[in-house]
Amino acid sequence: MREGGIPWAALSGLVLGSFMAVLDASIVNVALPRLMAIFGVTPDHIQWVMTAYLLASGAVVPVTGYLADRFGGKRIYLWTLVAFVLGSLLCAFSWSADALIGFRVLQAIGGGALVPVGMSIIFRITPRAHIGTALGVFGLSMAAAPAIGPTLGGYLVDYFDWPLIFLINLPVGLLAMIVCSATLEEQPHDPGLRFDVPGFFLGTTGCVLLLLALSEGQSKGWTSYYIVMLLTASAFLLVLFVLWELITPVPMLDVRLMRNPVFAASLVGGSLSFIGLFAGVYLIPLLTQTVMGYSPMQTGLILMPMALVTGFLGPIAGRLFDRVGALPLGLLGLSILAVTTYELRNVTFDTSFHHLQFLLAVRGVGLGLSMMPVATAGMNALPPQLSAQASAFTTVVRNIAASMGIAYLTHVVMDRQAHHLWWLRESVSLANPATTGIWQQVHGWFAFHFGTATASAAPSALLGQRVALEAMVAAIQDAFLVATWLVAAGLPFVLALGKRRMEAARRAELTRMAMAGGPAAPDAAYPRLEG
Repeated sequence: MREGGIPWAALSGLVLGSFMAVLDASIVNVALPRLMAIFGVTPDHIQWVMTAYLLASGAVVPVTGYLADRFGGKRIYLWTLVAFVLGSLLCAFSWSADALIGFRVLQAIGGGALVPVGMSIIFRITPRAHIGTALGVFGLSMAAAPAIGPTLGGYLVDYFDWPLIFLINLPVGLLAMIVCSATLEEQPHDPGLRFDVPGFFLGTTGCVLLLLALSEGQSKGWTSYYIVMLLTASAFLLVLFVLWELITPVPMLDVRLMRNPVFAASLVGGSLSFIGLFAGVYLIPLLTQTVMGYSPMQTGLILMPMALVTGFLGPIAGRLFDRVGALPLGLLGLSILAVTTYELRNVTFDTSFHHLQFLLAVRGVGLGLSMMPVATAGMNALPPQLSAQASAFTTVVRNIAASMGIAYLTHVVMDRQAHHLWWLRESVSLANPATTGIWQQVHGWFAFHFGTATASAAPSALLGQRVALEAMVAAIQDAFLVATWLVAAGLPFVLALGKRRMEAARRAELTRMAMAGGPAAPDAAYPRLEG
């Protein structure tokens, strides 16, 4: 690890590449209805534009640690940038939905590796005294991009054309290549490092099957034979993966990192806060577009203040982390995140545009203060030689946690919507005097303006539509309550992230590595890397 200050030029190139990859994951969402109409396909077909990217990136992440240790972080990062930019170019010129899905897989091979490889490089090139600041800047990509994506995607789709959501990656990606190529030095690596073939097969297949089940569970039915078999097979393969990684001398994704208590606590607490982030990014567009009638671009503008606040606080939280550690920042940030998530359950039809922006901006304060310090504490509890393994492990777990969180919140929304719809239909009936009075007033208004024929059907249709929207609002409010409990569950894990515990955990890990790397155990779990 270098001495001195933060290598800002190299860090800027890493931030550009990772921001582009995270942005692409959210910018495509708003274009799916347009793509469905252009290619003449069904919703079930077009959703594979997102699902294929999720599965391919999930498959490539576990192997990024090995690739960086085997070939060098700089080389792998540049090749992943090339794959992402080439995939983006091909996506823009897709002639059918199937072609787009295929090119999204190529794009995901690069995009899935950019964040974990970039994070591992930062740990290698940044002095430990400044690692919080560096990762705070790097965290802009993971915190701000999911909120900026819908705004930018909505603008490009509304005012230009859908290929631009992919072509916009080209100048950013090329600039990132130039900067990284000129400023990064190759990282220490071991050309003779063996590839863990059984671990790759078990881990990758297990993750892909789990992500596939989570992405299709709501549409296929969680108790359907297809989903149950996917979940069973993924659980079986992942258990075998863990057992194999515990006994193999050079694991692909070292699960033994979880014996480090600070890293384990950081992983769990950070994953729960990650679910909190995606709960807002997922539920707010559902509320604003389905219930409030806002356009994709207006929804993006609602989310924009949260992105700006989160991005602004990221570097500040990083500097504070270097001084006081993750414990106070994590407790304060997660507390704010939990409280504001709870407040979002009070959002209704009458909530104003600016009030919703304000609530989300305050929520961004919690995200900006907590996300990167909690993640950095876990990575800082490990020696820099393990940064590639740790960043790959962290990315895999967080991606699965986010997918599980969104799948569970979707289930909550659908289940609670059915419950509230049944209850409201029982309450809003013509047997209720209040309902009868409203029905008669609406009937009279339609009869006066449009005649008796229209007046006979219109009141019932309007009441039915209102009942369905009220049920959706109540269901989303229940989902925000569940998200509040998930975020609050991360608070106890933050208590293990104090500076003294972090230093003690790193010293213990260095001692294990020294013992494992002795002459008697040349192929032990943590091989020494040679440059």
